[in-house]
Amino acid sequence: MSSSDERIITINGVVRSVAEADLDLSLLEYLRERLDLTGVKNGCGVGACGACTVVIDGQGKRSCRTKLSSVLGKNVITVEGLEGPDGSLHPIQQSFIDCGAIQCGFCTPGMVMSAYALLLREKRPSRDRIRKAMSGNLCRCTGYQQIIDAVEMAAKRMYPGGL
Repeated sequence: MSSSDERIITINGVVRSVAEADLDLSLLEYLRERLDLTGVKNGCGVGACGACTVVIDGQGKRSCRTKLSSVLGKNVITVEGLEGPDGSLHPIQQSFIDCGAIQCGFCTPGMVMSAYALLLREKRPSRDRIRKAMSGNLCRCTGYQQIIDAVEMAAKRMYPGGL
């Protein structure tokens, strides 16, 4: 296996070869600066706000605190990766709109990705579980009630048959 074969990452379903010079970048820098995936936001740069949340192998992770080199061989999904093949919104994104859980929109991609990671693990999380799962994502514009409502609505839309 050549060294370039060892430097691959799957982002939003596309397998990419990572240049050796990029290995020291944070995943956030790589996504925004190299791939122009600007839905991933740089809020605080220290992993405290959640605006940079992506899903790595099914788990929500802060991309600002994740070295690109640590995710080689893994599957990364950004908010852009949730778009349907026809350009339609994911049920989580639509639920955020329908519940008024979006105001300025800066934190929304991270919120959506945290919700996505939760709903991959739990089809019908309780409101308390949703609050806990979303607690690492900060929002300065909305009340968190609309966000919890949106995640609950998204669960019903994603898994209409229930548990």
